[in-house]
Amino acid sequence: MKKILLGITTTLLLAFIVGCSAEKEASSSEASDENGKDKTITFGVTPWTSTVPPTKIAGLILEDMGYTVEETKANVGGVFMGLSRGDLDVFMDAWLPMHQVHLDKFGDKLDDTAVSYPKAETGWVVPTYMKDINSISDLKGKEDLFNNKMYGIEEGASATKESNEIIKAYGLDMKQVNSSEGGMIAQASRMMAQEKPVVFYGWRPHTMFNKFDLKVLSNDQGFFGSSSVHVITNNKLKEKAPDAYEFLSNWSISIDEVEAMIVEIEENGKDAEKVAREWINNNQDKVNKMLGK
Repeated sequence: MKKILLGITTTLLLAFIVGCSAEKEASSSEASDENGKDKTITFGVTPWTSTVPPTKIAGLILEDMGYTVEETKANVGGVFMGLSRGDLDVFMDAWLPMHQVHLDKFGDKLDDTAVSYPKAETGWVVPTYMKDINSISDLKGKEDLFNNKMYGIEEGASATKESNEIIKAYGLDMKQVNSSEGGMIAQASRMMAQEKPVVFYGWRPHTMFNKFDLKVLSNDQGFFGSSSVHVITNNKLKEKAPDAYEFLSNWSISIDEVEAMIVEIEENGKDAEKVAREWINNNQDKVNKMLGK
């Protein structure tokens, strides 16, 4: 009887091991094609509202192409580091020339794959009720109106570095106060609700230009200005997933479309993937063009 029970137990144990092994192999194969190539594409996602719509749209299209898509959240420095190491495959929201420092740093480990939209305004902004403040030089001597503070985004961002350079170049008696995008907007919003003087970092596409009456301050020293937003990939994606790379190299979307989607997500509370899928369904001709059809 003991021998019979031992035989049954052994058989069941072997069946369990074989079953687990088969399940593991099946799970692993889900992210690989019939030739054993990796079918997973990982996007780097910065904590900016402008990153979400293009990332979701590109991700859904790649899933429709048979890829498994993953997202990894990081600050912009971490995203470029991940791309250079091959931990990340794609970043949909690189701002040039602002992020050129990262392209220079990692050189041929990165691929400047496509231009998403060519002109995105960025810089220091103030509410339009501040009629006498139209340029950064207008801030000189009036820093105390702003409690000697300029509000910016996270510490590691290129925009943060450039804002500190502006303060130095113009000899402003101001200190940049850094926080997340959401924290910066919340602080500016509280002050604008009382029509208090406030200066902070702004850019399009962003809902701030839909919610508030803002103007970008001009400057005569070449800071910020108009940026072009690019798709950056690691240098191995072209070989790893040539059809995915080809699609991303044809990527193009207007700043107005991105801003409209940000409003739907941030202001109207719609699910980001649903908004992205709606855009795909309503713009199949553009999708087909990016797919080379």
